[in-house]
Amino acid sequence: MQLLNLFNANMRKEYIELKRYLPNTIAILLTFYIIFLGMFTGIQIIGDPSTQDANIQYVIVNYIFWYLMMIVVNDIGWQISNEASQGTLEQISMSPMGIWRILTARLISLTCIHFFIIVALLYLSMATTGQWLNIDVVTIIPILLLTLVSMFGVGFMIAGLTIILKQVQAFLQILQFILAALAFVPLSVAPFLAFFPIVKGVDLVRSVMIDGLTLAQIGANDFLILGFNAVFYFALGLGIFLYCERFARKKSLLSHY
Repeated sequence: MQLLNLFNANMRKEYIELKRYLPNTIAILLTFYIIFLGMFTGIQIIGDPSTQDANIQYVIVNYIFWYLMMIVVNDIGWQISNEASQGTLEQISMSPMGIWRILTARLISLTCIHFFIIVALLYLSMATTGQWLNIDVVTIIPILLLTLVSMFGVGFMIAGLTIILKQVQAFLQILQFILAALAFVPLSVAPFLAFFPIVKGVDLVRSVMIDGLTLAQIGANDFLILGFNAVFYFALGLGIFLYCERFARKKSLLSHY
């Protein structure tokens, strides 16, 4: 019951903030849509006409995943930094639920709320370009869930770093481009990236939405890699976060900005 209440509280918090600061929310969505329009225009102007449709489809999937990664991985760092500057980070640390449970609930809430925005962006992008992708929900959902778990792990790493350093805005801005590289790089170019967080999941979802890959056609090895990445990066991220939290408590960093 406590965990359910925690999830409901964070869900309400994220929804109220998006609604209360609606101009900022709209600005974020417009920014991502304008970036997509720039990519789409660039492909039309300088792209190879014979591969233009495939390139546009590729960009749609990648930029949608980039938005998702920005929300799940990058946004949690901004939130911790804001909590510290507002003086509420110490209050969160005194909760009997523990910071990591609160952050987990917040990450899930962020994902759930922005899922509707992502779907809207996806269909808006397809309508803009006239390229309609294969939305096989049965195949996409298990891939996406395992990929999200590894994203949460990376998000915990960023949160742990932010708890100690507080001012990480410059790093988070650089991280945007790193996440873009992970979303856009083809796995066929660098197969070893399959064991990096997120990359394998994006590659499989691309195959489903562009090439029509079905759940039955996905090999057991693919799901083993996804499962390994999910468990490994979530455990690693949570371990790093808990270590950073203990270090911050020991050095009394939670109460100072």
